[in-house]
Amino acid sequence: MAISHSSLAFAFGMLGNIISFLVFLAPITTFYRIFKKKSTEGFQSLPYLVALFSSMLWLYYALLKKDAVLLLTINSFGCVIEVIYIILYITYATRDVRNLTLKLFFAMNVGSFVLILLVTHFAVHGSLRVQLLGWICVSLSISVFAAPLSIVAQVVRTKSVEFMPFNLSFTLTLSAIMWFGYGLFLKDICIALPNVLGFALGLIQMLLYAIYRNGNKKVDKMEKKAQLQQLKSVVIAIAIHGHGHFSL
Repeated sequence: MAISHSSLAFAFGMLGNIISFLVFLAPITTFYRIFKKKSTEGFQSLPYLVALFSSMLWLYYALLKKDAVLLLTINSFGCVIEVIYIILYITYATRDVRNLTLKLFFAMNVGSFVLILLVTHFAVHGSLRVQLLGWICVSLSISVFAAPLSIVAQVVRTKSVEFMPFNLSFTLTLSAIMWFGYGLFLKDICIALPNVLGFALGLIQMLLYAIYRNGNKKVDKMEKKAQLQQLKSVVIAIAIHGHGHFSL
């Protein structure tokens, strides 16, 4: 008995939801530390702002598309959990950091989103509206995927994988497969396309890990922390719209 495309899409989407749901909760340890110390220390708010923005866009896309229920569920959860993270961050941040976070929030998560909402709602109609929003989401995803390239370059330069843990690369690859399958069987290129890049990037990272896993271990702690923060901003943003999410 042949399995229908809708059944396969549901299966891949459910697995993608499970992976993304679990990793959405991973930063809880970070925010517990922030709560306990009453300080954001060296953590940045940008990863969570970008994650929320991405989640909002994909949630809007899922609402317009109407047949992407599993994209709707994971991004609804993403919006809620990211708002909680951002509120906690603002609560314990210093005045300057809090002001910067609020400026970024209103510029990105309010201003930019409202602009996209107005353009797609009033300037275009029917199926073109869904297509335009979908390609906006794809553009955001591709731009986010470009960031890890600098981390890959760092691995080659330092011959160390200290700031590119294997579990991050493996999760990126696994999640990309799940959401690519969901987009493929749903016949939605906007969901499937970014995950082709995610899969390729994950394979490259795992290959580099295999090559340099026994390489130089003496990486400056500050450099390592900066690289981990950069990678964190990337993977969180990817995850929100159902394209994988990692924690550090």
